[in-house]
Amino acid sequence: MSARDHLQATRDELSHLRALVSARDTGRIASTLESARWHAAEARRLTGGPDWGLLTHLPVAGPGATTVRALADSAAELTDVLAGVRRAGMEVMIGRDDSPDDARRLLADMRQAAPELDGAVARLGRARSRLAATPPHTRFAVVDQARTTALTEFDRLEEWLGGAADAAALLPPMLGIDGPRRLFLAFQTNAEARGTGGLVGAFGILETDHGKVRVTRLAANNEIDAGPPGRTVQRRSGGPSAGRILSVSNLSPHFPYAASTWTDLWKRQTGRRLDGAIALDPVGLSYLLGLTGPVTLPGGEHVTAANVVDLTERVAYARYTDPVARKRYLIRIARAVSGALPESFTRPSRVLPVLKAMIEDRRIQVWSRHAAEERRLARTPVGGVLPEEPGPYAQLVVNNSAGGKLDYYLDRSLDYELGPCRAGSRVSKVRIGLSNNVPDGTLPGYVTSRLDSPGRPHVAGSNLLWVSLYASVGAKLTGVRLDGQPFSVSTRSERSHPVYSLLLELAPKQSRTLELDLLEPVSDRPPVVPVQPLARSQRTRIQTDPRGCAP
Repeated sequence: MSARDHLQATRDELSHLRALVSARDTGRIASTLESARWHAAEARRLTGGPDWGLLTHLPVAGPGATTVRALADSAAELTDVLAGVRRAGMEVMIGRDDSPDDARRLLADMRQAAPELDGAVARLGRARSRLAATPPHTRFAVVDQARTTALTEFDRLEEWLGGAADAAALLPPMLGIDGPRRLFLAFQTNAEARGTGGLVGAFGILETDHGKVRVTRLAANNEIDAGPPGRTVQRRSGGPSAGRILSVSNLSPHFPYAASTWTDLWKRQTGRRLDGAIALDPVGLSYLLGLTGPVTLPGGEHVTAANVVDLTERVAYARYTDPVARKRYLIRIARAVSGALPESFTRPSRVLPVLKAMIEDRRIQVWSRHAAEERRLARTPVGGVLPEEPGPYAQLVVNNSAGGKLDYYLDRSLDYELGPCRAGSRVSKVRIGLSNNVPDGTLPGYVTSRLDSPGRPHVAGSNLLWVSLYASVGAKLTGVRLDGQPFSVSTRSERSHPVYSLLLELAPKQSRTLELDLLEPVSDRPPVVPVQPLARSQRTRIQTDPRGCAP
């Protein structure tokens, strides 16, 4: 009973601690954490002796006693880890109201805290593994529920600490703590889909130096080797050799392929080597405008977080029939947002939550030429890496093959049904839905143009897409249906994943359904379903067989 009371008190204090962290109440965090730590240590002391050890061997009470001991041990480990993180610099974790002069100091604090945060993540992982190894069904409902809740909280905290550890390790060098950095900044327009998000419509050079950030040399895509229009949209092969021209540089969803191509193009044109590359899209710009506040263009037009996506992916095409004038307008927007960023980046406590949201939504992708940084980026969503590890995997990737700008109106859905495991394999099904929801009325010719076959008549508003499913490593295709009828697809491989693709015509208002039956290797890993960052969100549903699947 005493052990239960101390564990309950630990839980209550940790709940209070979460509220204090959310409120950034640094003054009360220390005392609350010390109280949680004391209660957890008492629970560990009470359950750690030989008398409790005897309970773990009893036929009925044994599983419950084993799990309670593990709960006490994990609670003590957790609170000890948090105490170490607080000493390393809780302000790095939760942010603070920085003055502009604090940016350099905060980067130094981050660098100093990085080893402690990495160690904390490793300790939490080991503690979680020990708890996960205890009996899940003990005949005591309250113990089983406590175990489930604790594992969930460990996962949440590991994600939080892991993100902080990555930020502490990566942001200082990439923001120039060791000296200036220069990165290729690509603005992707996902009105014309590409594997990493959208066609690169504009670019700039992002310069960082001891926490100060500025964007230079903003230009339209035709100021770098963009390749001839029209014919390049038919290039559909993925991989690092997909194209040394901008328009087909990012057909693959594997961001490092595109990023290295962009930096190579810049070096070929200017002779200057860049340290890496960053990609943003209009949705990402809306996040940044939420940070900077509205910006005003020459002439008085206001660009806000609420209207920037519509302005750049719909209004610009209707307002400017001259492509040169439209590109100038888009550059003015990019220049205005970029000009507002330096002041915001001097207050990292405001920037970090925005970056976190952009990363989670895949609205920013980053590649570094520095090997140690790139290895770390590759393990995070911001790296945009197509993983080579085995396990259930389904990624829908769409590349525009018409050369128009109709993907602003594209709706997507993906249903991933993981069936039962038998004889070392699992039967799974992926159902893909695509809808061309162009509005009624006349759209600008530049939006509806069909550069894939300009000599042939097409219904205005029709679209042509190269649709690919990146399946699990080792998966085998056993059947394909398009709109309920048997169909054939092309098959290739990229980074160990089988890739099944087809060219799909979509008339205005038309919806089409692609179903793929798969035989996947047995795996107990959770399914991974990355979402290509396009203008409209993808509806994703994952259904797993309740019986589970273990090798």
